[in-house]
Amino acid sequence: MAFAVPSSSSTAISGSSFARSSASSDLKVPQIGSFRLADRHATVNLSQKRCAVKPVNAEPKRNESIVPLAATIVAPEVSEKVEVEDYEQLAKDLDNASPLEIMDKALEKFGNDIAIAFSGAEDVALIEYAKLTGRPFRVFSLDTGRLNPETYRFFDEVEKHYGIRIEYMFPDAVEVQALVRSKGLFSFYEDGHQECCRVRKVRPLRRALKGLRAWITGQRKDQSPGTRSEVPVVQVDPVFEGLAGGIGSLVKWNPVANVDGKDIWNFLRAVNVPVNSLHSQGYVSIGCEPCTRPVLPGQHEREGRWWWEDSKAKECGLHKGNLKQDSAAQLNGNGNGAANSNGTATQSDIFNSQNLVTLSRTGIENLARLESRKEPWLVVLYAPWCQFCQAMEESYVELAEKLAGNGVKVAKFRADGEQKEYAKRELQLGSFPTILFFPKHSSKPIKYASEKRDVDSLMAFINALR
Repeated sequence: MAFAVPSSSSTAISGSSFARSSASSDLKVPQIGSFRLADRHATVNLSQKRCAVKPVNAEPKRNESIVPLAATIVAPEVSEKVEVEDYEQLAKDLDNASPLEIMDKALEKFGNDIAIAFSGAEDVALIEYAKLTGRPFRVFSLDTGRLNPETYRFFDEVEKHYGIRIEYMFPDAVEVQALVRSKGLFSFYEDGHQECCRVRKVRPLRRALKGLRAWITGQRKDQSPGTRSEVPVVQVDPVFEGLAGGIGSLVKWNPVANVDGKDIWNFLRAVNVPVNSLHSQGYVSIGCEPCTRPVLPGQHEREGRWWWEDSKAKECGLHKGNLKQDSAAQLNGNGNGAANSNGTATQSDIFNSQNLVTLSRTGIENLARLESRKEPWLVVLYAPWCQFCQAMEESYVELAEKLAGNGVKVAKFRADGEQKEYAKRELQLGSFPTILFFPKHSSKPIKYASEKRDVDSLMAFINALR
């Protein structure tokens, strides 16, 4: 992904229906990896204290001082009282507001801790709205390595037009290399786009969002009736984590949620901003080159994306929270909703690392029976379709790498389908993911009770018990 900040301040809009102050004339452009501290206007995470601003183009630096002590076994109660924003009510209050007013509210509330997600399509409207507010703003984008040449040229035009620098996020080279070497360049035509999107888009996005408290997207209700028809103008992000970590730590703004696509285009023509030249070639929704094609008159815009898959579930994972839970659970890589006979979704596995032990049913049963072990074990009970399991995948794999050769075995056990009843009965499974620590000299595993699943919190849990 990439973030951008205006290189010079814009003035407030004249004739606007709501007041705005001019941006400071001496505001400096934040460079990639450096930030101006901004006043915090709201606290998103309900249980965590505020952290210092982190860059979005990198994993936030570890701060040992903020690891919750009680993450060892039980999540702590935070004594300080924090004013909590009711985002469901705010969404209702802003439901009839203009995109400009919603954008202004978002930038005012989160300052430098919010950024616009720019895909290189008609969501350039978001950048124009941000400029019109007169407030400083940031823009980021995901460079998957497989975008159209026209999209890269469009990025350059946008940067020059607005005097900004988009901060680009890239996929992990080792992960891309492993995927392509094992499955080829076009495996998504055979087994679905989810795995490729997870490597090239979702994981880079997750890294970027960990440096923010909020993000702004170009989602519209009319884009995809099957998945986006109920998108609110603002919401607590149901999938990704923000700066403070944990569920509820990130706010997602969708200023054009209630705007029709034709009205977006009328706006773009009226303000005369650059647009992606692919639009004039019949492309409406634009993604990676192999997975995007023009649509015919009368076709819905999302029919040009992953056209070989089910038209009702066309999400790459960036907005997977739009999918209903039952649909997400049953959706496989081909998007056809097929499932194995045991009730588990035929979806690509997660937590894949040479430092992780994959436990079978027999393996976990033997581990649980042992009264004394050579070394302690940390085991995650998971389901690959679970959005919260997917959200912690990166941190759990990193944890396994840290602990390799350090006296703690890290493992995973797939506990959905026919294994679910056993896991609920014998392994304390309540919901996915469930994390268990098996000590050296005790047969009974200890359940990790906190919802903070970052590397530092998990390490604190392990260090307190081994």
